[in-house]
Amino acid sequence: MTSLDETPDGFRSGFVTFVGRPNAGKSTLLNHILGTKVSIVSDKPQTTRNQIRGILDRPDAQVVFVDTPGIHKPRSSFNEKLNEAATQATAQVDVVCLVIDASAPIGRGDEFIAETLGPDTVVVLTKADKTKPDKMIVQLAKAAEWDFSEYFPVSGVTGAGVPELLEGLIARLPEGPRLYDADTVTDQPDAFWVAELVREQLLKITREELPHSIAARVTEWEWPYIRVEILVERESQKGIVIGKKGAVLKEVGEAVREQLREGAYLDLHVKVNKRWQDRPERLGYGATPDL
Repeated sequence: MTSLDETPDGFRSGFVTFVGRPNAGKSTLLNHILGTKVSIVSDKPQTTRNQIRGILDRPDAQVVFVDTPGIHKPRSSFNEKLNEAATQATAQVDVVCLVIDASAPIGRGDEFIAETLGPDTVVVLTKADKTKPDKMIVQLAKAAEWDFSEYFPVSGVTGAGVPELLEGLIARLPEGPRLYDADTVTDQPDAFWVAELVREQLLKITREELPHSIAARVTEWEWPYIRVEILVERESQKGIVIGKKGAVLKEVGEAVREQLREGAYLDLHVKVNKRWQDRPERLGYGATPDL
């Protein structure tokens, strides 16, 4: 293992944050850059609820990426916490990347976020694999009106444009030592990760309008036993999450166990808490801890 002290001359290190609207492709891009999943992915908005740190270590640099919740119009104290997590991430980092979904029109939400960022911001237009070249040119021209520093079209699915983006970001980092050991990929606790995997599979399997109404937290962990509590806001949602004869919970459990160390025993429970979004700080892992 490479220690923190073993860094060559000219080594660069620092923090890069991704900010943008919900579903802009931030998490997919981060996972592709790292070559492993550190942030859950869904086609539903506001999937990411925390600042997720992923660490890319190379012989010449170490980049600590901070994936953030999508910035949106808040409708509860929980949504306000999500926005707060995202905006805080821009305060003490070396590079801020505004992530734009190039496959959709640049809207007022994108412009609102852009207005809060400084001139050194890097614009990353994602989903190049879903965007025709002529439309990408139009999107680049529109984004250029913000007069930010650099613009990179990329795809977090195919990897197109990602090497060029990485070189551009690393060039902006200061020279300095490693911030984490070279084999560290994320600083998130295991309990947080398991709760996030449960929530990801619920969003994937239920296919209902539940993203704002579901939270997950690990309440017991004594390997191999892991107890996960799933919170919903209404009794009707509890039935959707459990499924007929427990079919949904069974499918969720099987999908999550495939991503865990062999031997894990996952015990899933569903609880109705009508006001959990008004008290997100009490949820712990899988909701909005340590914001």
